[in-house]
Amino acid sequence: MAGLALDGSNPDVSLLYDINGLAKDAPHWFDRVMEFVGEYGIIIGLAVVLLGAWWSVRRRPKDAPSAVAGLVWAPLAAGLALLANIPIREFVERPRPFKDHQGLDVLVAGKSDFSFVSDHATLTMALAVGVFMVSRTYGLAAIGLALLEGFCRVYMGVHYPTDVIGGFALGTAVALLLAPLAMMLLTPLTTAIAGSRAAWLVRAGKAPAAGEAAGEDVPELSGSSRAPRSERRHKDLAA
Repeated sequence: MAGLALDGSNPDVSLLYDINGLAKDAPHWFDRVMEFVGEYGIIIGLAVVLLGAWWSVRRRPKDAPSAVAGLVWAPLAAGLALLANIPIREFVERPRPFKDHQGLDVLVAGKSDFSFVSDHATLTMALAVGVFMVSRTYGLAAIGLALLEGFCRVYMGVHYPTDVIGGFALGTAVALLLAPLAMMLLTPLTTAIAGSRAAWLVRAGKAPAAGEAAGEDVPELSGSSRAPRSERRHKDLAA
C-alpha cells in the first residue's frame, strides 16, 4: 500500500488502491470469477438482457416496430462509441495504472494499450442506455450491469476510476445524441419487416395480410366466390 501513501492527494489513485485492495484480500477463486465477469461475463449478461427486452417489446400492440428499432440501435450505439474512443485514447495517451503505480493486484495480464477511456465501460453503458430508452425494466437491469462492469475494471487493476467514468459518459452521449437520427433510419426498416414474412422479428404473432400491413381496409369480394359455403352448397343442390 506504499503507492497509496505516495498518491494519497489524488482521489483517483486513492480510490484505485482502495477498490483494487479488495482483490488482494479476496480468495483466489473469487478473483478468477471477477476476472471472467469483468472481461466477458457482463457483456454476455447484457446480451441476455437485450434478448429479453426484444422478446418483451415484440408483444406491444402499438409501437413494437419503433421499440425494436430502439433495441437495434443499442448495439449500434455501442459500436459507434467504441470507434469514437479510438482517437480519444490516442490523444490522451494515459498509461494503464499498473505501469505508473506499484503494488496493484492486476488480474488480467497483457493490457498494453492506453487506459482512458475504458472500452468496457463505454460499450456496456451505451448498450444499457439504449435498452433503457426502450424499456425501463430491462434498462435498469442493464445499467446495473454496466455499473458493475465499471467496478470490475478498477477491481482488476486495469483502469482508473476516471477511465470508467469517462467511458460511461462517452457511451451515454453517443446513445442519446445520435438516437433521433438512428430511429429515423431504423424505424421504417423495422416497420417494413413487420409487414413481411419475417414479422416475428418485430411483432409477436402472425404477420398481417398485405393490405392490413399497409393500414388499408381489405374489401370484401362480392359474388359467388365469397359466398358462405352453406349458401353455395344450397345453390348446388337446387341446381
